[in-house]
Amino acid sequence: MTPWERKLWYCFLKDYPIRFQRQKCIDNYIVDFYCFRAKLVIELDGSGHYTPISQERDKQRTQCIEKDGLTVLRFCNLDIDKNFYGDCSVIDNEVNKRVITPPDTP
Repeated sequence: MTPWERKLWYCFLKDYPIRFQRQKCIDNYIVDFYCFRAKLVIELDGSGHYTPISQERDKQRTQCIEKDGLTVLRFCNLDIDKNFYGDCSVIDNEVNKRVITPPDTP
């Protein structure tokens, strides 16, 4: 894992109440983080993702992953450094929006 993936994993996702997996194989890709219950993929992008060729590859990758009904959230490494708690809030909101919790039973 990259330093940014380690930070997100150890400071947030590892103990998140809904299970996330690291380095999950989906289709022909290995995604950074995956939550089965929320059908959510989280990708952290370093500087190599911002060339025109890399952006086109990432677009194709996202389309391939999303065809299976998954949602892909992308964060740049700099954003993990500068806005970590904001990024965690975005992830938490997306998970809560996508996961249906059963109603309490008396």
